[in-house]
Amino acid sequence: MVDAAGPLDAGERLDAPQLRALQVERLRASLHHAYANVDFYREAFDKAGVHPGDCRTLADLARFPFTTKADLREHYPYGMFAVPRERIRRIHASSGTTGKPTVVGYTESDLSMWSDMVARSIRAAGGRPGDTVHVAYGYGLFTGGLGAHYGAERLGCTVIPASGGMTARQVQLIQDLKPGIIMVTPSYMLTLLDEFERQGVDPRGTSLRVGIFGAEPWTEEMRREIEERFAIDAVDIYGLSEVIGPGVAQECVETKDGLHVWEDHFFPEVVDPVTGEVLPEGEKGELVFTSLTKEALPVIRYRTRDLTRLLPGTARTFRRIEKVTGRSDDMVILRGVNLFPTQIEEIVLRTPGVAPHFQLRLTREGRLDALTVRAEARAGAGPEVRDEAARVITAAVKDGIGVSVAVEIVEPESLERSVGKIKRIVDLRPGSG
Repeated sequence: MVDAAGPLDAGERLDAPQLRALQVERLRASLHHAYANVDFYREAFDKAGVHPGDCRTLADLARFPFTTKADLREHYPYGMFAVPRERIRRIHASSGTTGKPTVVGYTESDLSMWSDMVARSIRAAGGRPGDTVHVAYGYGLFTGGLGAHYGAERLGCTVIPASGGMTARQVQLIQDLKPGIIMVTPSYMLTLLDEFERQGVDPRGTSLRVGIFGAEPWTEEMRREIEERFAIDAVDIYGLSEVIGPGVAQECVETKDGLHVWEDHFFPEVVDPVTGEVLPEGEKGELVFTSLTKEALPVIRYRTRDLTRLLPGTARTFRRIEKVTGRSDDMVILRGVNLFPTQIEEIVLRTPGVAPHFQLRLTREGRLDALTVRAEARAGAGPEVRDEAARVITAAVKDGIGVSVAVEIVEPESLERSVGKIKRIVDLRPGSG
């Protein structure tokens, strides 16, 4: 296990009063920058009856309107940019599987800040200059691969740009090149685990000592499984393309008690998902971010749809967010009961005979919605083991969540994966799009 994190950078050494003063200064500048250079923000602020000059304290931010993913899509591709396109040095984009993608741009300064924040995150996770980092996030328009890559290089690490896929080759690279750190989605880490075991290689005997996992919600049960079966420290990294990419917040290896938000660059709020009212620290709601230093694509009160709560800092002065375990738009309402994929994950992880890979399929039976849990069997699990696993999951969902579901135990590695992730919810109901 890794010792406490090493020397902090200047931003991490700020005390609370210094941090708040810096946030107010940067917040006012970001609001002015957005208002002066983005038609959308100028119109939205004017419609709400607010002006950047009205923001004198951090609490004043609540008077300003929200930004949503739909706003970014409606102004596709460059309508939300606050600098001339000639100043853009890189473009990333979401997959666009549910409509137009959201396009994000970065100036040279943005890329430098992003690299600094990912470097800070890797150090907080236990990484040090000279470490070798295996990056198995997807490269390309997805921000994960290149964000992790440049951050690791900024810290002074050696990077293995493995990207996603070619699982057997990844296992071979880890054995041959002996990285100490891996950055990957937690679900793909479990796919790697299966491959280690398929090849007859003990995953506890690798050179890996730290795994930095992000890009999807994951539970404490998954952390325990990864740590026990790989003999590593498993820590969480948080980010989203619209805000910057990975490196918005990071769990510190010495505490593993939630993600410290790098508040000198990203100001967090938690709001009621329905009313939009700002909630007190400690209450669970939807996470909202305002960028404080971005040039190309400033975001003002961006609604992430991620559900969490703000907590006081521990390993850092910066406040923490609790591990994100669900999204307001991932919630399934099944016959009046609210259900999140992470609730199913907890049940699947503790069920013998099944792998930690599952998918929820929503269908319509007559006038009622129905849910089928499809979970992959572990290699070697026979028919009796699979039947018992289906019975156990069915009973646990009924007893723990209060709804009846169908359960199918499918062949190993049969659920479709994309960029290292399984699509958790497949909605097959008429009119679902």
